[in-house]
Amino acid sequence: MNQFRATQVDQGNLQVEVVSAENNFPITDATVSIRGENAPDTVLEELQTNSSGQTETISLPTPPLEYSLNPGEPRPYSEYYLRITAPGFEPLIISGSEILPNSTSIQSARLRPITLGASQPISIPDHTLYGEYPPKIAESETKPMTQSGEIVLSRVVVPETVVVHDGVPTNNSARNYFVPYRDYIKNVASSEIYSTWPESTIIANVLAIMSFTMNRVYTEWYRNQGYDFTITSSTAFDHKWIYGRNIFENISVVVDEIFDQYLSRPNIRQPILTQYCDGKRVSCPDWMTQWGSKSLGEEGYSPIEILRYYYGNDMYINSAEQISGIPSSWPGYDLTIGASGSKVRQMQDQLLNISSVYTAIPSITPSGYFDEDTAEAVREFQNIFGLAPTGIVDFPTWYKISQIYVGITRIGELNP
Repeated sequence: MNQFRATQVDQGNLQVEVVSAENNFPITDATVSIRGENAPDTVLEELQTNSSGQTETISLPTPPLEYSLNPGEPRPYSEYYLRITAPGFEPLIISGSEILPNSTSIQSARLRPITLGASQPISIPDHTLYGEYPPKIAESETKPMTQSGEIVLSRVVVPETVVVHDGVPTNNSARNYFVPYRDYIKNVASSEIYSTWPESTIIANVLAIMSFTMNRVYTEWYRNQGYDFTITSSTAFDHKWIYGRNIFENISVVVDEIFDQYLSRPNIRQPILTQYCDGKRVSCPDWMTQWGSKSLGEEGYSPIEILRYYYGNDMYINSAEQISGIPSSWPGYDLTIGASGSKVRQMQDQLLNISSVYTAIPSITPSGYFDEDTAEAVREFQNIFGLAPTGIVDFPTWYKISQIYVGITRIGELNP
């Protein structure tokens, strides 16, 4: 038995989601071939996508769970190589897709129609807790508020998209990517913490990532320096965002539940620029440490207790006043069987549009009354998009419906 197989003693899960780069529609009957990093010529699994562009979820070998719970251990995740093909589309190669034990990884793949030309292979680099990345250059946690244009927004708004510069700010040859805000946060969190950590630790780190990002948005930090982007992918300046990487399902769920939140201090309007470091290879006395937050989560600390441990007792969780790029805000209460009114009708209209593309969702008649047929359509939507299949339209379900509706009705908004 070789060393690779000897260390693969646990299991993690993988699901692949395949859409068209032209319009974000799911691709049915795409073929996904999965190979291990030590045997790239041997196909371990071959999967087909369903009408929602999704493969079944399969289990794959990983290193022991404890590797991801202790700094300095061997690499705690397995890397797999994927080749995705579909009739009428260019093949796509993804290398380095990460699988952690006891976690479900979701690997998205955007295939280019043959008419758009060949796809560039995606190579996912090391996770930031395992690989070598430059430490964050310290900044003030708030920016000066003057009348000279440094603060452009008058209130905190969740952006529809962020423009990510894939390099240091001064690298003019680095590409800019237009990324939906929630997808950006999920990508960064999956790149910078392990999904095997306690839920309270994950929530605390997601809040720190969101607040940092919202500060960049609110202050228009880079645009006021003459740049045409929101944030960079450099760990020296911002967070590690990785084009094409997999995300972890439990991190995705957390982000969908709290994506409108950020961190604030009394009498300060702007979100706090919550900086952090790993706390092992790099020390940062006045910031949160990722490994330290993991230990506090194991001790039973809540997310706000973890954050206050590092940033002080005057740190608070706040909610944005507005969410951009949505047809309408959540009504403030759950929609369930028996509910009626304009909000129900709007949600039904959006679901009907979505069901024309995701055909596993039953078609419904928008009536403004939430009946059992509506609940069944909601449950199927939740099944497809990683939400608890309750049939109830709660906060994360409302905004997920809005996000998917906007995504399929705005053709070509994302970079192919």
